[in-house]
Amino acid sequence: MTGKPRPPALSHVGVAVRDLDSAIRRFALLLGAEPEIIKEVPEQRVRVAIFAHQEAGRIELLEATSDDSPIARFIARRGEGLHHVCIVVDNLDRKLSELRAAGVPLVDETPRIGAYGCRIAFVHPTGAGGVLLELEERRRDG
Repeated sequence: MTGKPRPPALSHVGVAVRDLDSAIRRFALLLGAEPEIIKEVPEQRVRVAIFAHQEAGRIELLEATSDDSPIARFIARRGEGLHHVCIVVDNLDRKLSELRAAGVPLVDETPRIGAYGCRIAFVHPTGAGGVLLELEERRRDG
């Protein structure tokens, strides 16, 4: 290996939903599979259902657990739908430093733990062409 970082890869897309149980039924039918994980993430005030595919990434359904959560605010403004796109990076701390140095607006100045147990941080939509971009640190096990 040359020591160069691997290019970013799509990790998942996040979909904001009003009713997680209803959305799980709908997506299970659409995808032909049940979610791998259903859990609450109290720090982010969401319930999440994760549909995973070994080769094609994940779809995360996100339901607000609080009226003042980012997902609740998103649905109030825009309705249900695509909330964010997540890419995998090798070193999240280094990537955040690069983005800060370039003046890219960040939602998260420091990493936090996401629903899948990885370190994550969000880039503000104004810094990513109008898309809320999540950065997920590549798991050390691959």
